[in-house]
Amino acid sequence: MEKQKKMMVVDDFVEYRLFPVSDEPDPAKLKRILHQYIEEILARLAPLLADYIWQNQAFNLKYKSKKGDVPAHIGGITHFGDNIEDEWFIVYLIQQITKDFPELAARVEDNDGEFLLIEAADFLPKWLKPENSSNRVFFHHGKLCIVPLQQDGGDLPDPASSIDLSQALRLLCAHPEACTATASIANAIKRRIKGYPESIKDSFHRAHCLVPAEIAAILTERPQLVSAAVQAFYLRDPIDLKACRTFHHFKPERLVFTSVTFTKCLYAQLSQQRFHPDKRSGYTLPARSHPKYKAHELGMKLAHGFEILCSKCAGSPGSATKHPSQSPLWTGFLNNLKKNDFFKGGMEGSAQYCELMKKAEMYFQQSVFKPDSSANLSPGDEVLGLLSSLKVNMEELKKEEAHLPPEEDDSWMDLSPEKLEQILQNAVGLKEVTTESEEQYNLSEVTDSMKAFISKVSSHEGAELPWNPAEAPVTFDVDSFTSALERILGPNPEELDSDDLESEEDFELLNSDEDLDDDQATPLNAEALQSLHSYMDVMDRELAHTNIGKSFTKQGAVHPKTAKANESNSEEAVNADESDLAPVDLDLNLVTNILESFSSQSGLAGPASNLLQSMGVHLPDNTDQETADTSLPC
Repeated sequence: MEKQKKMMVVDDFVEYRLFPVSDEPDPAKLKRILHQYIEEILARLAPLLADYIWQNQAFNLKYKSKKGDVPAHIGGITHFGDNIEDEWFIVYLIQQITKDFPELAARVEDNDGEFLLIEAADFLPKWLKPENSSNRVFFHHGKLCIVPLQQDGGDLPDPASSIDLSQALRLLCAHPEACTATASIANAIKRRIKGYPESIKDSFHRAHCLVPAEIAAILTERPQLVSAAVQAFYLRDPIDLKACRTFHHFKPERLVFTSVTFTKCLYAQLSQQRFHPDKRSGYTLPARSHPKYKAHELGMKLAHGFEILCSKCAGSPGSATKHPSQSPLWTGFLNNLKKNDFFKGGMEGSAQYCELMKKAEMYFQQSVFKPDSSANLSPGDEVLGLLSSLKVNMEELKKEEAHLPPEEDDSWMDLSPEKLEQILQNAVGLKEVTTESEEQYNLSEVTDSMKAFISKVSSHEGAELPWNPAEAPVTFDVDSFTSALERILGPNPEELDSDDLESEEDFELLNSDEDLDDDQATPLNAEALQSLHSYMDVMDRELAHTNIGKSFTKQGAVHPKTAKANESNSEEAVNADESDLAPVDLDLNLVTNILESFSSQSGLAGPASNLLQSMGVHLPDNTDQETADTSLPC
């Protein structure tokens, strides 16, 4: 048992639980109902899961009695190892189960906790935090649901704490519409499970392998055992390799070419590891230039994996096995399979019927019995059992070797920078990056994004980034704000700054206006503003001829660099002096500074690109700078 657990990464698991939303006071009746759900659910999923190749453990359902605040339910745990697609495939299965069985509500968690909320973190409401998110996220009627606060009229605990499952299920049943997650949150999850079940075929990879005839026969009978063999080889240690110095079960004597179906994750794990067999094993590899080198290498690694599996067994195949017919759920499961036309109209006893029956028995055994229980064979025990029962027909295998289906291209393992960038963009839900020309690029997007960023709220928890255009900006009562300023400052509050007052008396006068009537406040405001405006005019004229004033581009004026070149002409100097007092073009200055900062990064990460990309703005490359660099003389 401990040896088998070593083959899985125990931290990578997903747990799923399905609860009846309606109360059933009779525990015995509730248990019967939940067992019927297991039979019906597994039969409904059989067409998808019977041929599916799992990385470590299969999707499984078991009845679990009430324990503490957790009501009776059905559920399971799957260790998915390195293949994250297994986890999201299970999310899709759970969603479909709640859609087909609306009487059930489901919760899905993994070793990170509420990973569905983590996936949709950019769209969550502000009240939803790790402290109060427990037992709030469900699938119900095929929809993602989040139990909101205070849905029961204030009887819930403090918002900072979580609620128990019974409370959450009652609220979900009583307020299904109020609990439905927003479209942005739901779309974040849909994006991860989009394409199922059609994309299952895309997750497989078929390759030719030169393997011992016994392995070819085993994989023909049980294709799913390839995952256990790959994991045994991938996670090998020096003790495992001792068993491969001299092969006892899969000697390289009768080798045949066969077509093996992997998942893309398994194929990558097997093909990317460099490994040279021990000379004592009898396995050798041809030169890398050999046209069949890859088939030789993959077959050699698979043989080592199967040999490691068998070396971990006690050598008593079949002693711990339990036939599916011994389970009380088998009869109901088989009847549901027939009702769902799993056997495709085949007559009982026909070759097609027997083949599908074997798949159904293996699928039922994986899905109902605990993966690590004595009722289920370990992969090594199963391999030994097949070795003792299967008859290897070399002539038949040689005939099949001559008509193998073509290998599939594995160029998907080679990621170009563009593909990697697109994957990263899709992962965070951003739009596809387009290669727009400089003439087509809209620089107003930069100014709009920066203005939206400035209008957001920042706190000790960080600043809000307005990268999502569907998110509503922060708003406030403009009329109240404007009237409050006008009451103090008059009609142009935007030009007032308390630091611009001529004296402390002016400041005190403005502060004392709050106690005056509007009729009395107006003369004081007008007098203060007149003094303020004259002071600011003098300041503007003084700063206009300094480097600070010349660094800004004015409205209707030429760029400061161009203005410097024109100062030699006296008539233009007068116009320049007048333009120096023109209002500053805020948008143009903002874009100019952002572009200069972006250009100085020279294509590397920096503050300008990081800030803009976080808001969904992607600047084009500085082609002018690249052209200038290439045109420099040597």
